[in-house]
Amino acid sequence: MHSFCKADSTRGQIRNLLRENYTVRSNTISALKRQIEFLTTRVAELEAKLGLPPKTPDNSSTPPSQGRKASGEVMNKPERKAHVGAHRPLHPNPAHKREVMASSCQHCGADVSGVAQTACETYDHVEIPDIKPDVTRVTLHGGVCPCCAKKFKAAPPSGMKPGSPFGENLRALVIYLRFTQGIAFERLARLLSDILGLEISEGALVNMLDAARDAFARQTSHIRARLMSGTILQSDETGLRVGKRNWWLWVFHHDDSAVFVVEPSRGKCVVEGFLGAFRPDFWVSDRYGGQMGWAKKDNQVCLAHLIRDVQYAIDAGDDIFAPDLRHLFGRACRIGRRRDKLADVTLKTYAARLEARLDELMHRTPTHKAGVKLQRVIKKIRRHMFVFITNRAIPATNNGSERALRPCVTFRKITNGFRTEWGARLYAGIRSVIETARRRAITALEAIRLTLAGKPLATAP
Repeated sequence: MHSFCKADSTRGQIRNLLRENYTVRSNTISALKRQIEFLTTRVAELEAKLGLPPKTPDNSSTPPSQGRKASGEVMNKPERKAHVGAHRPLHPNPAHKREVMASSCQHCGADVSGVAQTACETYDHVEIPDIKPDVTRVTLHGGVCPCCAKKFKAAPPSGMKPGSPFGENLRALVIYLRFTQGIAFERLARLLSDILGLEISEGALVNMLDAARDAFARQTSHIRARLMSGTILQSDETGLRVGKRNWWLWVFHHDDSAVFVVEPSRGKCVVEGFLGAFRPDFWVSDRYGGQMGWAKKDNQVCLAHLIRDVQYAIDAGDDIFAPDLRHLFGRACRIGRRRDKLADVTLKTYAARLEARLDELMHRTPTHKAGVKLQRVIKKIRRHMFVFITNRAIPATNNGSERALRPCVTFRKITNGFRTEWGARLYAGIRSVIETARRRAITALEAIRLTLAGKPLATAP
């Protein structure tokens, strides 16, 4: 009896082991099936992507710096024909003039000092004097007043108050070299030592920039006030590294004014904080949602971005919708370049024809996935595409914003960003002053000097 019970127990243990083994195998098989399904789907997606064209600066928003130019054959150019030489134009107001008279003939050596002579050749000789810092030692005298018996001291001369020994011209030069030429602090200190013979530590350079913060903040507020007095705004943004975080550098501009803003966000809160209660009539930007919906009347989306998206659809294989849409956008841009020569009635007629042609294209049914996606995008933004046709002050593209941000991108590549928040915000203020000055035909160095002196930037007459 005992042997039978022992056998039954053994068979039960075997059955349990087999059951557990079966369960484990079933779970393993199920997991393998799920993995096979996932991998199959992933392979299908990758195979589908193999047929798509690559993203380039010509068919997407990929920056030109990330594009590659194809290698071409080296052509030996034929020698050019000789042409009349050019020379540097003479300076309109030279500091010195020298009238040199001939004393002897270069051919025979005869004395010609008494012969009447006329000007044969005039040219400029350009040289710079030795650059040395102009150091003024200021000593304030004082004593004891015989009337009140209190100590008195002479007032410091204008522009030479105690504190920082560096004058406004020197501070303006430091700011110019740092933020327009992208010279690092170590190299800037060495440059001032080698060229000016002036020893300035990196810490002193940082203190100069810190002391300029209030002046540039006041100048930026004046520029912002003028920008808010208009009816059109354009905007764009680019990335910026501040400390160990990713920030964003925004630009808001139009006509002769531009304001840069540095914030840790790319959201609508930045635009809302900049505008406050003000809302322009028109807004020009790309299709990013954070820059849409701020105009009282209408937005104008950048046609250059749309043309690149259309080109990508063409490269992907859409031949029903995208090619004709590309021609339509090109025609709209050409009309925009001729608006100053066209009457208002003509512009309205052109706008109506563009809309009618767009209606015809939207009734087409693309068969390619890229064309379907493009048509869906156009349906969403079509009322924002041709606003510029009948309004001459509105550009067809947001290229002005990209040009304003281009020096910032170059500076970012040189410096790799900022260590402190106040340094980034100071840079935004300096870029606001320099970009506004450029639009008002004022040099960058002169704009910096005016700002440090507390004077506003003159506007174009």
